[in-house]
Amino acid sequence: MPVGRYRNVGLFVLLSVLFGCSFVAIKAGLGALPPVFFAALRFDLAAPILLGYAAWRHTDWRPRSRADVAGLAVGAVTIVAANNGLLFLGQQTITPAAASVMYGLNPILSPAFAFLLLGDRLDLRGLLGILLGLVGVVIIVQPSPETLTAGSTVGQLLVLGAAAAIALGSVLMRRINATMDSVPLTAWAMGLGAVLLHAWSYAIGESVAGTTPTPTVVLTVIVVAIPSTAFAYPIYFTLIRRVGPVRANLVAYVVPIVAALTGWILLDEPVTVATAVGFCVVVAGVALLERRIVATELARLRRAWG
Repeated sequence: MPVGRYRNVGLFVLLSVLFGCSFVAIKAGLGALPPVFFAALRFDLAAPILLGYAAWRHTDWRPRSRADVAGLAVGAVTIVAANNGLLFLGQQTITPAAASVMYGLNPILSPAFAFLLLGDRLDLRGLLGILLGLVGVVIIVQPSPETLTAGSTVGQLLVLGAAAAIALGSVLMRRINATMDSVPLTAWAMGLGAVLLHAWSYAIGESVAGTTPTPTVVLTVIVVAIPSTAFAYPIYFTLIRRVGPVRANLVAYVVPIVAALTGWILLDEPVTVATAVGFCVVVAGVALLERRIVATELARLRRAWG
């Protein structure tokens, strides 16, 4: 296996752990902080750190072309603001495991957006894979006239909206193909996204008056902002460029395992049968959709261990 492939695999595993732990930390902090404000606070801390690092390590750390400006704007609106605002709002009423599984629709939605925006073709098996992934969502949500207005169902649909936002954003980023390096591009997108999230928080009347910064609240904000944002997002943008948005978003199928385990250990959050079954159905849909990639990787593993 080439060194570059090892590096991509290592980044993939690390990103899965960082994103998986973030679901648990978000859930822990939502008891004390308003959701959209909490999302903005995430990037208030992460953006200056990453921007300072970008200015130190990269000569061209400022946007210099229309593609750069377009790329950071798309990243700020979709991947930072819409994605995080909806995700934090949704996680108020559902477990980290359920949220991470719903968020796992990224690899199902990315090919659909890639087909519409990049002209990537989908054959019948690919379409069946997307349909199977949607069946997995139905199993988890279990929609009915009685449950559609329930808090947990609304939360799941909000997280699904977050998944759609990040899938759309990753495909648009690939189409724009900005010339900036991933780290400074991510930093600028985070900064603009934080402004958008604060505006959103103000518009819906969120208030932090009376909020006490307990050690638990401080710790959850730090965990979400530093390892799960300042470190994780540059890795995510890097993988989009190296392996494409569809493969990069396959990380969403390792994240639920990390989120379920950490949620169970730290928060005593249960994993329902519907969530587990829905996860398996969604993974089956992705395997069908990305069957060539799966077959290639399995063949490579057989050669390595044969």
